[in-house]
Order: sequence, then structure tokens, then C-alpha cells
Amino acid sequence: MRKLGDTDVLNKTIALRVDLNVPVKDGKVLDDTRILAAIPTLKYLQKQNSKTVLISHFGRPQAGVIESKFSLLPVAQRLGEILNKEIPLFASLDDVNFHKDISMIENIRFLPGELNNNLELSRTLSNLADVYVFDAFGTSHRSHASTYGAIHAAHSSCSGFLLEDEISALKKATESMNSPTLSIVGGSKVSSKLEVIKNLLQISDEVLTGGGITNTFLKAQGNNIGISLCEDSMLSEAKELFESDKILLPDEVVVGKGIDSSESRICKIDSVQDDEMILDQVLSSSIAKKISLAKKIIWNGPVGVFEKDLFSRGTHDLANAIASSKAYSLAGGGETLLAIKMFIDKSNVSYCSTGGGAFLEFMEGKELPSLSALGFKF
Repeated sequence: MRKLGDTDVLNKTIALRVDLNVPVKDGKVLDDTRILAAIPTLKYLQKQNSKTVLISHFGRPQAGVIESKFSLLPVAQRLGEILNKEIPLFASLDDVNFHKDISMIENIRFLPGELNNNLELSRTLSNLADVYVFDAFGTSHRSHASTYGAIHAAHSSCSGFLLEDEISALKKATESMNSPTLSIVGGSKVSSKLEVIKNLLQISDEVLTGGGITNTFLKAQGNNIGISLCEDSMLSEAKELFESDKILLPDEVVVGKGIDSSESRICKIDSVQDDEMILDQVLSSSIAKKISLAKKIIWNGPVGVFEKDLFSRGTHDLANAIASSKAYSLAGGGETLLAIKMFIDKSNVSYCSTGGGAFLEFMEGKELPSLSALGFKF
């Protein structure tokens, strides 16, 4: 893969595709993790006396429609606060200049042609600067103009430092032979995580499930799950996966009458009542021991409805067990990172991926278009 450290960027102009799609409320950035993740690449480019214009998407605006709620202005302002300098925000590609060492283009998804990888837009983006640097792992699974077409069209293109770090961490998690390896896959649907589970079963000694995924496995094993979220269409798949003898299910779960229930109770998995909903699961001492003995842990998804206090204990205990483990731990996915932020110190996880869909597709063993465009071999 073409890397920034091997690319001549001295005194060059740079178009830097980053992922600054961060939560914003009332014009204020609520979580600047992705902004901070772009800083090492920016600092390096500054030391190389380069002039950089940032490119990012924000939300899902309708192409060709400029809406203030999808503006990158709050992001540009937050970046300016971090770097202690004003970050100009260009309203259009025609306005782009390199008078400042760092500037930003308004939401790339405002432009028709971004989502369908329009050739003309790809060429326009690639011609903005001397070098096109891609550092947006979170969008690397999308074949868009700024994430794929421009990389191909650019005279010179390479990966940024964040992308290098992401790939290094994901390869370490998926390719190293450290054993025992424990993977945790939470979420509402088996169908959306089916390929992830299959792939993780190949590289893990055991896979612990959480959320609605657990419910589907429990029902496939003949347990009554009451009114819990479940995918009946995936029961045969769940039964087949369970035959691997690598799927870990809880011994006890936390149930309530509904997601907004004011009461809950802990019960064995064979004692759920017809009118109850499984909303969390208990981290047993045996699973906690497996986490403590693991050499490698891959974590994607909470095990319960952790945003609700009554059903947060399972994810809280899981996060703390991982934080206490000496294993190499990789975490990815928006809900997973939110749980880490809520319950533990992020530094106690070896690597937290900035990617959601990209993280999952890498874990599925899929080829990511942006990485392929940069010469990465899957």
C-alpha cells in the first residue's frame, strides 16, 4: 500500500480525505475523537511545509441540496480550537485555495456525483492538489468519488497515518496466531453480523454473542425467549453456527416487560416468561475467566441495551473485564466505542477502530475499495 512516509510531500499542496462525520448538536461537536484522529497526519504535513485542504462528508444530505444542518462549519471550528488557528471553510471546489496551511471544503456529499463515483468529480478532486492523501478508514468500504475515484485519478496518492494504524491493528487482530482468541459480537440481528461471525469463528477459539443475536441463538437451542427481539428467519443458520462448538451463550439474562421497563430481574436462560423481553445478559465467572486468560480479544457490539441503566450491567462488566485483561484487544463499531467511553478508560483497550461499516467488512474478509485503490493486497 502506498504510504505517506514514502511519498514526496515536501512543499506540496495536499488534498486530505478524512472522516470528520462526528456527532454535532446545536452547532457544537459532542465527540471529537475522529477529529483528533486526523491530527498526526496533519502535523506531519505541516512539518513538511505542505498546504492541506481537508475533504470530508457529514451526515446524509440530499445531493445538490445545501442544508445548514449538514454543514461542516462546527467541525472546522472545533479543529481550529484544537490547532489554535482559523480553519477556512470553502463553500465550493471553485473557492479552494492554499493561502492557509490548513483549510477545509464544505460537506463533500453536497456535491452531485460523490455517491455514484462520478468520473468528472473524481478528476476534479484529484486535481485540487499535488498529492491526494486518503486517511478516512471509516469510509474505505465505499466506492465514492472522494474515497475511490479520486485516488485512482490522482497523479500521486497515498494513505495517511490513521489508515496505516487501522490496517496494522486489524491485521494484528485477524492474522496473528495468538491463542486463546476470544471474539465478542453483539447487535440486534444475526443477519447483519452473519459473515462477521463466520469469519471470526475461523480465527477465534470462541465467540461470545450479545444482544438480539444471543436471543436468536437461544431460541435456536429451544429456549423460550418470550417477546425478545429475534430473527426467526435465521434460526437454522444459528443452529448450524452453534454446531461449531465455539459459540458462547450466557447462563443468565436480564429481563423486563419492555425496553422502557422500570423493573428488571435476572433469570436463567430457561426461565424467561412468555411476556418478558431479554434486554441484557450476565457476565458469568466462567466467561470472565476466559477474558482474563485470552491472548487476543476482538470486540464489536454491546451485549445489552446499555443506554438504559437497568440493562447496562452486562456491557459494563464486559468492558471492565476487557480493560483488565492483558490480551491484545481491538474494539470497533459506534456502539462499542460509546460503551468504552461510558464505562472504561479508552487507553485500557489496545486499539479502538474509527470505522463502523468498514471495520465490519474488514472482519468479514471483504475487499475495501479505498484500500484496493491504494494498492493494499487482501
